Amino acid sequence: MTIIRPSRDEDVPAIAAIYAHHVLHGTGTFETSAPAEAEMAARRADVLGKGLPYLVAEDGGRVTGFAYCQWFKPRPAYRFSAEDSIYLHPDAAGRGLGRQLLDELCSQAQQRGIRKLIAVIGDSANTASVGVHRAAGFTPAGVITSCGWKFERWLDIVLMEKSLGDGDGSPPRDPA
Repeated sequence: MTIIRPSRDEDVPAIAAIYAHHVLHGTGTFETSAPAEAEMAARRADVLGKGLPYLVAEDGGRVTGFAYCQWFKPRPAYRFSAEDSIYLHPDAAGRGLGRQLLDELCSQAQQRGIRKLIAVIGDSANTASVGVHRAAGFTPAGVITSCGWKFERWLDIVLMEKSLGDGDGSPPRDPA
């Protein structure tokens, strides 16, 4: 049985291994060298230090995926918009874990006052990521063509968005 829970320090090796697979074999990230565990731990600490969610999917005691959101841009006017990231262990794909992670990430982001989640999906051929975002209520916001170079080819990014809570229907409240 899969549970979605907040990540813990001891999850970092599994998170780093899952991400390394995607860096080395996939186009969902445009990173070309897999970060070391220490770097992944620092990135996770940065997300958590900003009060943002960093989740894992756990199945039988094994981390099978992770998701987090990070501020879309560092300028203060963007403080209610975040970019989501989701990565699954290759053996876990196609079982609905991405959707479970994304749904919980949306819920936790909304609880933290985020009004807009933005997906910046590497590779327009990444139909799994586009599909899970669409199923979770994200809508297309555009495509930036040929903006990444990986595996000796040009790659697009697909932009999708989802309003959370009141979206732009009311003024946001800054956290107290």
